[in-house]
Amino acid sequence: MKRILKWVGGILGVLLLAAGGYLIYLFTTYYRVPDDQALKVKNQQSAQFKPGQTYTAMTYNIGYGSYPPSYSFFMDGGKYSRAYSKKSVRTSINGVIKTTQAQNPDVAFYQEIDPDGDRSQHVNEVKMVTGAQQQYANIYGQNYDSAYLFYPFTQPIGKAKSGILTLSKAKVDSSRRYSLPVDTDFNKIIDLDRAFTATKTTVANGKQFVMVNIHMSAFTPNVKIQQAQFTKLFKYIEQAYKQGNYVMVAGDYNHRLLKDTAEIFHTKDLDETWTHLFPKSKLPAGFHIPTMGLAKAAVPSVRALDQPYQPGKSFVTLIDGYILSPNIKAESVRVVSTGFQYSDHNPVVLKFQLQ
Repeated sequence: MKRILKWVGGILGVLLLAAGGYLIYLFTTYYRVPDDQALKVKNQQSAQFKPGQTYTAMTYNIGYGSYPPSYSFFMDGGKYSRAYSKKSVRTSINGVIKTTQAQNPDVAFYQEIDPDGDRSQHVNEVKMVTGAQQQYANIYGQNYDSAYLFYPFTQPIGKAKSGILTLSKAKVDSSRRYSLPVDTDFNKIIDLDRAFTATKTTVANGKQFVMVNIHMSAFTPNVKIQQAQFTKLFKYIEQAYKQGNYVMVAGDYNHRLLKDTAEIFHTKDLDETWTHLFPKSKLPAGFHIPTMGLAKAAVPSVRALDQPYQPGKSFVTLIDGYILSPNIKAESVRVVSTGFQYSDHNPVVLKFQLQ
């Protein structure tokens, strides 16, 4: 009996030592990209946007190419943590490229795009998307380069490098990455780093068009962190507009952009950290979110990942879209229905004019 107890105690000691060592690894390797960083513009273009002309924007959270309709994600209560295979990731990214080309946007905003990662089977998605669309200048901003997450134990999600990508047919003057507030406790390991990028191009009338790409926190339980992220974003866009610029924000807000979504999409309400209502009342004066026609069309921009996608049964809502300064006119906005073939999100397309 003493030998058994000694043996069991030894195993428990090793396990505790390993767990402690892993926690030390997580927190000592955790880092945040410094705030206010210049980003490199690649494949520069020469075109220029003009006032009074109609242009097209597209925003698309591509879910790092890992979420076909049959997929469910462990952090939403589902099954998987990694993409099925390299082939499945490439298939999804090629679908994203095909979808983009069908819309032919003048500016495109992607979120959750991985240049590398265990979860996305080490497919360089940034290279795939930019390489297939040489008509655009491209700017990549890193959200995070995470430590190896040994969870779930049966198939750890592992290590991931991910960010946001902006494409522009017009010449880009500059682009910068701005850090967003995130949790400082253990939740920072789960929700990881967050940021937005601001890409500037000079319009034909001499003003600048500031194109902001953002992906806000999804899994933080701290409402104050979500509020702080909005505060920083709203302060930046207000200042940019007061300087005489056109300002467009595009991305995934992880907040509902429409009220009464249960009635619109015929699903039950889902009280999650990413389904709270967007705080429109706190937008800077004059800024607006174009939503005309979205409730009537009833095409969702995101699905829950607790189970494989089942049309009419899965929870869906709308959390992706645009914030526009008063000098940008929205002509139309719509969600492109892809049947969630390539991501857990659908792209949102905006027709707009710089006034």
